Amino acid sequence: MNVISTEKAAEAIGPYSQAIVINGFVFTSGQIALTPEGKFLDEDIKVQTEQVLKNLSEILEKSGSSLEKVVKTTIFLTDINDFATVNEIYAKAFGKHKPARSTVGVKSLPKNAKIEIEVIGVI
Repeated sequence: MNVISTEKAAEAIGPYSQAIVINGFVFTSGQIALTPEGKFLDEDIKVQTEQVLKNLSEILEKSGSSLEKVVKTTIFLTDINDFATVNEIYAKAFGKHKPARSTVGVKSLPKNAKIEIEVIGVI
């Protein structure tokens, strides 16, 4: 098992790792719209989704993986009405690659984020 940490993505805000690599898979922790410097982007769903995907991309790269090697994503939204907007940004980030995915509406997220995404990828 290998613990992943990169300064190019937001530092964990609790007692957990950015990601864990084991048996050829990388499991990321959920990412919210925190910059690598720790600033929370308390802006619209587009800005937050773009930052979340940047964080995930950096963590995956540090793990020896990439968005193209993601096999499963889970998206948490505080407003399910943001689903279509998130889909547009998500589709651009993943291109033709379409991992399995779940999207869940939740009451709240850390720092009152509008979105959190976690992924499972292969190395």
